[in-house]
Amino acid sequence: MSPNNERMRQNSKIPRSEVSNLKSEENKKKSSKSFRGDFLSISADSETRLDPGPVLPELLDLLLNPNLSIKLWDTIDWLKWLMAAGKTPDEFFNIVRRYDNATTCGLVWTANFVAYRCRTCGISPCMSLCAQCFQEGNHEGHDFNMFRSQAGGACDCGNSAVMKETGFCHRHGSQAQLNKPEVPPDLLAIADAIMPRIFLRFIQHCREHSNDRIGDVLEAMEDSSLFLDLLQELSRLGAAMRTIMTKALTNPMVYRDLTENNSSEYMRQTVDAYNEALNSIPFGEVPPGYEDISTLNGPLVHKTFLDEIVFWTVKFEFPQKLVCLLLNMLPDTEYEDAFARAFVQHYSRISVMLVSSGDSETLSNRVVHVSVQLFSDQLAMTIQSYLRNPDMVGTDPLSGFTEIPCLYSENIDNRHTLRDWCDRLVFNNEPLALDL
Repeated sequence: MSPNNERMRQNSKIPRSEVSNLKSEENKKKSSKSFRGDFLSISADSETRLDPGPVLPELLDLLLNPNLSIKLWDTIDWLKWLMAAGKTPDEFFNIVRRYDNATTCGLVWTANFVAYRCRTCGISPCMSLCAQCFQEGNHEGHDFNMFRSQAGGACDCGNSAVMKETGFCHRHGSQAQLNKPEVPPDLLAIADAIMPRIFLRFIQHCREHSNDRIGDVLEAMEDSSLFLDLLQELSRLGAAMRTIMTKALTNPMVYRDLTENNSSEYMRQTVDAYNEALNSIPFGEVPPGYEDISTLNGPLVHKTFLDEIVFWTVKFEFPQKLVCLLLNMLPDTEYEDAFARAFVQHYSRISVMLVSSGDSETLSNRVVHVSVQLFSDQLAMTIQSYLRNPDMVGTDPLSGFTEIPCLYSENIDNRHTLRDWCDRLVFNNEPLALDL
């Protein structure tokens, strides 16, 4: 651990005797049950109001204090018990799954996963299906193939933007979830209160390691594996839990309250580390005529937890588990749009990282893993609106620029700027060619 990290930890210490009192499973169940009984109330109009008082925040201060290692299994177990609100975590997870009304599959896989592609059903040539969705869909007599994924991917079953509805399996599509029951208003109320603190603890961990070399970053991400595993497990519970996670990830007020309205010495030091990290990725060269595009040469401004997490994903060269978490959330449409905007906001920095990385092949594959999932025709329009300029600008300082007419709209006099780096390894892995 660097001296800076140790100094931040010392400014957040809590008595270890208090932590030791939290380890009993009986205490976990009793405490979680009391939150449900004492702090949840259902109003007349059936809307849940969570009033945790000081008890839940104080308990979270103990569990998620950055003085404690992020890789403590007991912390993860406590968080599950608290969300379960008197049930066991397994019972709670099974109940939440019953309310999964997601219309798309979204199963995420990494390199070497075997998947299917049906040319008969595909609208996009990049469409992919997991084995279960392919086998449960109607593809008899179709032109399909089985393939081993090179960069990773995600199942498109249920996504009418990339495949025909006739190829959907019975579990996905707009008609498959019509009879799903509504989520009970109190089922996820405690999870809703806890989720922002979970994301705060993760970005605190990232900030502590902002100056680490890439080898130490890999170790830091390994330390956070249990944390990321928890978040992935929650996202796989279905649409109901993903809605709670999206709310925490994309709410600017929640992000501001937890990161800016905290005067502790520890948070002040993490803010300093964060600001230093923001300036650590240099701007790429901007071609003449594009200097006024803020997404290319302006400072990064993060307004949500999702914005900052995407930044650390870029800064740490796309750690695999973090990439999978970000992609696992894509079936939530509100999250999908927010993630696309955040990804494009950081795109010029991504290209700089691709050029400077010591392992461009792995990094480019992981960039492809994300970008090919994001940029459907519909999301391209979201991105165009967000940028207010549909140019995709390369920023390789070692190459020249070539302009071609913009194809997004006949009414917009804009041009794409492409990199001329055909002899480079990054181009051979086609991270840009597969983006749109």
